[in-house]
Amino acid sequence: MALDALSADLMRFAAMLLGSLLVGTAPGQVHRVINERNYHTFSTEHPVLARIAPGDRVITKTVDSAGWDDQGIRRTVRHGNPLTGPFYIEGAEHGDALVVHIDTLRLNRTWGYTAYRIGPSALTPEYVEHELYPNHYKPDVVLGGPANLLKGRADLLPWVIDLERQTVRLREPISQAARMEFPARPMLGCIGVPPLGEPPTSGPAGAYGGNMDYWEVREGATVYLPVFHRGGYLLVGDGHALQGHAEVVGSGVETSMDLAFTVGLIKQARLTGVRLENREYLISVGSAQGEPLNQAVRLATTDMVRWLQQEHRLEPWAAHQVIGVQAVYDIATMAGTVALKIPKTALQPD
Repeated sequence: MALDALSADLMRFAAMLLGSLLVGTAPGQVHRVINERNYHTFSTEHPVLARIAPGDRVITKTVDSAGWDDQGIRRTVRHGNPLTGPFYIEGAEHGDALVVHIDTLRLNRTWGYTAYRIGPSALTPEYVEHELYPNHYKPDVVLGGPANLLKGRADLLPWVIDLERQTVRLREPISQAARMEFPARPMLGCIGVPPLGEPPTSGPAGAYGGNMDYWEVREGATVYLPVFHRGGYLLVGDGHALQGHAEVVGSGVETSMDLAFTVGLIKQARLTGVRLENREYLISVGSAQGEPLNQAVRLATTDMVRWLQQEHRLEPWAAHQVIGVQAVYDIATMAGTVALKIPKTALQPD
């Protein structure tokens, strides 16, 4: 990112903190913390990793979807998006919004993996049932060895991550038709807070965030999360070196990450779901796990209408028309998450 663009982003975020927050306007502290144990649920029952004030910065690490860290140590006993945190945000109460600015998100090891095949939900039934569609490659090709807790898995493929060139390359099998090497685009699959009710696992997504697997949750983005419990209990994880739209194979290039983020707090924001913002777009996220994708579209669209009317002062008809002619819908996952993006250039006054 160019220096002038970076400076503009930092100035914009500082202005947002000073203009929107009721707390945390003084320079914040820096917290360097790493989980000794990672968790598989968005819950307030987990021991707090760090108590942070609005305006503080956190420098930490995430493990991959199976729990492997950047040193090749597995920090969990099972697969399933282990989470880093929770982070207790001082002053956060039900109805507030956490403002999480992702300062840096960097690859920190030379290997990753993907699932082998596109999931049945993204294919026609006759193709899935075809005899030439086995969902296995060969066992132990990812992290093979006697200590491998994934031993016997044949549905994963290994990728090489080039930290210097910032690329990912499929190690095997070898394609005779394509190079299978691509620029990396690091992102966080999981970011969220515990909702009300039964704590969800780190598998689904909802109005609280969770496993959205949305590629725009990356360096430079600002994520707005509704708060349901005192302290917020922010959790993050599930880094991907690269992921295509809709996550149709059920994974990205799964890997661990170095992460730094700054937290703000908007009092009584009354969000109904997750919002994102970057230099180009306002983004409303709708997650409706287990429902048809059009339900997620409805959630994202309704939130964007509210956002444009309440915070950008558009007339109701103007909000509808801006969405009608400028909306970009991203299918984050086939599992039920859709994001609606509105370019900021569409909101410039005369």
